[in-house]
Amino acid sequence: MARSSLVLYYLSNRRISGSGSGSGLFRTFFFIPTTLALTTSLFILFYISTTSNLFIHPHPTFSRLKSSHASPTSTFSISFHNHSKTPFHLPPQIVHFEERFGSQPPLQPRFASHGNYVNNNEVYHDRDIFVEDYKEMNRSFKIYVYPHRRNDPFANVLLPVDYEPGGNYASESYFKKVLMKSHFITKDPTKADLFFLPFSIARLRHEPRIGVGGIQDFIKDYILNISQKYPYWNRTGGADHFYVACHSIGRSAMDKANEVKFNAIQVVCSSTYFQPGYIAHKDACLPQIWPRQGVLPNLSSSKRKKLAFFAGKINSPVREKLLQVWRNDTEIFAHFGRLTTPYADELLGSKFCLHVKGFEVNTARIADSLYYGCVPVVIANYYDLPFADILNWESFSINVATLDIPLLKRILKGFSSEEYLMFQRNVLKVRKHFQWHPSPVDYDAFYMVMYELWLRRSSVRVPLNAFDHLN
Repeated sequence: MARSSLVLYYLSNRRISGSGSGSGLFRTFFFIPTTLALTTSLFILFYISTTSNLFIHPHPTFSRLKSSHASPTSTFSISFHNHSKTPFHLPPQIVHFEERFGSQPPLQPRFASHGNYVNNNEVYHDRDIFVEDYKEMNRSFKIYVYPHRRNDPFANVLLPVDYEPGGNYASESYFKKVLMKSHFITKDPTKADLFFLPFSIARLRHEPRIGVGGIQDFIKDYILNISQKYPYWNRTGGADHFYVACHSIGRSAMDKANEVKFNAIQVVCSSTYFQPGYIAHKDACLPQIWPRQGVLPNLSSSKRKKLAFFAGKINSPVREKLLQVWRNDTEIFAHFGRLTTPYADELLGSKFCLHVKGFEVNTARIADSLYYGCVPVVIANYYDLPFADILNWESFSINVATLDIPLLKRILKGFSSEEYLMFQRNVLKVRKHFQWHPSPVDYDAFYMVMYELWLRRSSVRVPLNAFDHLN
């Protein structure tokens, strides 16, 4: 340090004295380290560019949704098998578009960063593991529901609805109604893997005695009551409990019951890991599905002449941007307000259907797209997509960052005919997972949510008498 100070002092004096040689020496001392730093930086950039995937994109105009994002908690190994199993047959109605896209080269194999082959065409992360685990879930998974009588003052909030659920937030009511009649219910809490908190956020909103402003206090009091009346909550701090909510207000409903937010499993439609109250490896996404009954639409007769379609309210900057850029386009149809044509016809007539973030990341448009055989395009940053532990979303949907909305047409037109047909085939494979039924059907939305809960159960059960010595 002393020597450095002497050198600087010497150079300063030489510079002040106006010596030409001193100025040259100073410039030498200044430029040598700068040149070395610049050279080192160039070498580092060269090394990264030749050894990393950071600068390598599978498609020149967009970045697809990566499996690591889609499955933050999955323990599945990435292996794929070509032999078919009965639950995963391919529906025969496939609409062909080779004549519109033209002849394209075949899909190229893709490799993970460790060099192993990754097949992004498969709709399941590991189909064999899923099938085997699904059987085990059906055989052994048990849930205890806190009991409430018909004469309970808030029976309308705590018991299942006695009618067929409908509307935008039907998923919440459908799940509870079907669960209560299922073989997963046990009346013996010692056999339960999980405990269900049966309050309905959607019904609390419309309960005159509660309303939106009273939901937080209701939840806080409910947890206090069950923790005093029953021993199950206290033995784990609520970690083996769960609730289900589809309305976005469910996100703030737990603000006065932090133990629910941070310990219990939250199965919610508004599943964004941008918000601190949602924890992807602990919580799960409830798909928002507009219920439809009857025969699935006939896709063989549909003519998809539009490149992309969106209709909805303008209730977010993302949707404002979409309309600003594409409102008057002849290939991307972006509408707001009431449609003049049937919604179903627009979905059946479009190759890609846009799911665009509104007030929340979730809407029913993904399920709508799948139902009508339209490839969903997700424009909603930080969305923890439904069943991401099971489904490989990259195989049947396209993820577009909100900043890339001006590039949307270029992105969609960049797909070859083979890639599009792969997307649509896989859409038809997965759409059964996004349907509710009054009596559940294997692999439908109810069973898929149950599987997500089964993945989050604890393998260690705390005996009910474990804390008796503390009393």
